[in-house]
Amino acid sequence: MKFLQHAFKAMGTHCEIQLFANTHRLARRAAEAAIADVNRLESLYSRYRSDSFLSAINRVAANGGGIRVDEETTGLMNYAAACHAQSDGLFDITSGILRRAWRFESGQLPDQTHIQELLAKVGWHKLNWAPPLLEFQIPGMEIDFGGVVKEYAVDHAAALCWQAGVRHGMINLGGDIKVIGPRADGSPWRIGLRDPRGKEAFMQTILLRGGALASSGDYERCITVDGTRYGHVLNPKTGWPVRFLAAVSVVGDFCVVAGSASTIAMLKEEAGPAWLGQFGLPHLWVNVQGDTGGSLVQGPNS
Repeated sequence: MKFLQHAFKAMGTHCEIQLFANTHRLARRAAEAAIADVNRLESLYSRYRSDSFLSAINRVAANGGGIRVDEETTGLMNYAAACHAQSDGLFDITSGILRRAWRFESGQLPDQTHIQELLAKVGWHKLNWAPPLLEFQIPGMEIDFGGVVKEYAVDHAAALCWQAGVRHGMINLGGDIKVIGPRADGSPWRIGLRDPRGKEAFMQTILLRGGALASSGDYERCITVDGTRYGHVLNPKTGWPVRFLAAVSVVGDFCVVAGSASTIAMLKEEAGPAWLGQFGLPHLWVNVQGDTGGSLVQGPNS
């Protein structure tokens, strides 16, 4: 078996592909196809690119009105709708507009009046979603696939590698991970779970021979004001950051499921651990006091 390891940057984060294949050529072609697809999805759904399809959607949203979307976007919208329902409205792709108030680089808390103004434009129920037609009832709204598309890209990249003939590999987009079978020698992949309060420190190492891992936490973008930490996971009903869980990691068959589950658990705050427990997904949570819990144990895929 030949081994290929390639680091690259996409979707605003550091990424890596590790593949074992019968030939270097096969591994290289699989990696190239996977990376090209990650770049394709970024070009479609990045909110930082004015030429992305997401930006075209949000230009329509700014004025109020409707737009027809393609099959892939329809799939993402339908998944976002399912997450919204499963989370009792807490997972809401219209809430990204709240980032206008939360400028973490400023080191200051936002004005409540500004938050209230933005909340008037937040809410899945303010959309008319009748696939493939997406309509915005209130001018000035936005949607943001940031909570879905990176994990979707991980799963899609792994599927492309499998289709190319790779049976042993790992796709890692900024900590969102999908494993394609065990390593070539049959041993599991070793993945460290970051300590949300320790720089470059790991709480635990898990072993995966298949499946996916995704994490959500308050450590990616945050500010500390008067001794209180405010992270980037915002409650779409209050406009303020969640304050109970510091980090959640979930293992599942698909990265997009693990990712949305970890985010929903964060949004559910004190109810998050019990909510995760209902689904039987291996998970680990850490609250802001440093207490830990969860059911992340060595199972069939670990």
